Amino acid sequence: MCHVIVTCRSMLWTLLSIVVAFAELIAFMSADWLIGKAKPSSSEDVDNRTGGSQEPYHPTLGIYGRCTRISHMQLSRRDTLCGPYAENFNEIASGFWQATAIFLAVGIMILCAVAFVSVFTMCVQSIMKKSIFNVCGLLQGIAGLFLILGLTLYPTGWGCHKAISYCGPYASAYKLGDCSLGWAFYTAIGGTILTFICAVFSAQAEIATSSDKVQEEIEEGKNLICLL
Repeated sequence: MCHVIVTCRSMLWTLLSIVVAFAELIAFMSADWLIGKAKPSSSEDVDNRTGGSQEPYHPTLGIYGRCTRISHMQLSRRDTLCGPYAENFNEIASGFWQATAIFLAVGIMILCAVAFVSVFTMCVQSIMKKSIFNVCGLLQGIAGLFLILGLTLYPTGWGCHKAISYCGPYASAYKLGDCSLGWAFYTAIGGTILTFICAVFSAQAEIATSSDKVQEEIEEGKNLICLL
């Protein structure tokens, strides 16, 4: 018989697992890892509402994508265009960034799988006498290690030709030059920290769903068990 067991700790772990997976996925897909040096506005960059010149814009560069401003041939305005600069894996700007992409992709796939499984832990708490919470916590710890490897290798690629074109000639490994770090990089770091928090908190979720109070509710014949 299926017993739906919901506790504060197990629900919090599930929500955190989903948030972490989405945060890492969004960061990986974003082009806002590096914010390039400001590009001065030209005489054509006129704000239609005020009639004055627009503020200088900052192009951004991600692991495999970028955002830059393009000018229209027949119109006196410019639009920001975002998209991948690499059509395939081999065209990613740096070998270190290729390794970063691999490690982050593996970690994110594990996190997404755990997030999917975590939704069903309300009904199924163990498989083959193994606690799903403990197994998921172990997988989250492994995913966190992959994320750390990817984030550690990423700054090594700041000396590639693509990064130098955005950050100036003084950019090199672990030196940003004229660039600054974008929100995607910080989101990836925050998601990695939360990944290890989830891995540790999974043990608390397992304890909450196997407590004596839960067993008493099951023995009373209840199929829906909600505990604080």
